[in-house]
Amino acid sequence: MTAALDFESARYNMIEQQIRTWDVLDQDVLDLLFTVKREDYVPPALRALAFADLELPLGNGEKMWTPKMEARVLQELELKRGERVLEIGTGSGYLTALLASLAGEVLSVEIEAGFARDALAKLRRHAFSNVRVEVGDGARGYGHGAFDAIVLTGSTPVLPERFFEQLKPGGRIFAVIGDPPAMTAHMARWTAPQARVSTDLFETVIAPLKHAAAPARFTF
Repeated sequence: MTAALDFESARYNMIEQQIRTWDVLDQDVLDLLFTVKREDYVPPALRALAFADLELPLGNGEKMWTPKMEARVLQELELKRGERVLEIGTGSGYLTALLASLAGEVLSVEIEAGFARDALAKLRRHAFSNVRVEVGDGARGYGHGAFDAIVLTGSTPVLPERFFEQLKPGGRIFAVIGDPPAMTAHMARWTAPQARVSTDLFETVIAPLKHAAAPARFTF
């Protein structure tokens, strides 16, 4: 009982001290952070750090986003019931669970088979029936479906046009674009055929997607 109470206290402090102070004020998002238990998705050895303002290592050079990053991106996406989401990089499965809690359907693509297997087991354990996890390389787009929202959980030097081709009207893409040490969290929205509005949200540095698209180089 004491451990459970400590988790709830730590969760409350995370939301009040990290997440609200990063301008995450959407009540649906804040309520969701109490409902979807982050400690159930972090590596077992790091469970005590589930609410720390840290990128937690998952192995193979991959890391979980910080809690405030997860919450901020969720708020920016403004997901609605019935919407389809493409997540590039499943990782621990925690962000997948948050997305699935707000949207209608989530397709999450993970290049590491072990991560995909473990994340799917966690999601099934928590009764997320609206999530599909597939092993694949989504760094330049994935499959032939159309989506209301696309989230890249690793950075990319440039955002491939293929992602825009996979957006439904009114759709949006979240991506961290650039090379270290200069990266920008970026939201692009489909506004009309061949038209989009892009917004820079904040500066950050996160690990790149494997096989991320590189900018074209001039040759002489």
